[in-house]
Amino acid sequence: MSVIAVVDYDMGNLHSVCKGLENVGAVPKITDSPAIIEQADAVVLPGVGSFDPAMQNLRSRNLIEPITSAIASGKPFLGICLGLQILFESSEEGVEPGLGVIAGKVRRFHSEPGLTIPHMGWNQLEFCQPNLPLWEGLPAQPWVYFVHSFYVEPVDPKVRSAMVTHGTQNVTAAIAKDNLIAVQFHPEKSSSIGLQMLSNFVSQVRAKVAA
Repeated sequence: MSVIAVVDYDMGNLHSVCKGLENVGAVPKITDSPAIIEQADAVVLPGVGSFDPAMQNLRSRNLIEPITSAIASGKPFLGICLGLQILFESSEEGVEPGLGVIAGKVRRFHSEPGLTIPHMGWNQLEFCQPNLPLWEGLPAQPWVYFVHSFYVEPVDPKVRSAMVTHGTQNVTAAIAKDNLIAVQFHPEKSSSIGLQMLSNFVSQVRAKVAA
């Protein structure tokens, strides 16, 4: 049975993510142990909250090197919401450096008439990488659930796997590069569409273990 490490750095939504993974047959393990992260077949980095406290908590728990090593090792890795943003180099939300796994910056939504910030609720994805395994079995423009005031802006546009439009702003909603996938929305709160994504991720993990 494949074990998926769900990284605990005191930044929320761990149990809802684990419940979603369990619902699609995975064995998630909430942990802040570098050894367990190293031994796991895959890693999920969730997160709710602010950029600086997230990086401070990762540093205080000695989790930065285990996370970057897990990504470098080639094992399946899924970042969710704040777990996407901290993969980048920096954020307009704070002053702490990010993990720097992906070149780019986290930007604040620009204020405009009628625009609600945070971007909260259901919105449709526009796929940039339509053949990504995470999207398997999904409709062309699926509805997913967002809660965020900041969005990622990668230097290399090729890493974008989905976009979303909020007001007049079309921003990155998901990225994918090799074994790394990360999403701004919450699959664990996105009903059957989100469960399908988590199921697709678990299938990738099992295929990697079996290979």
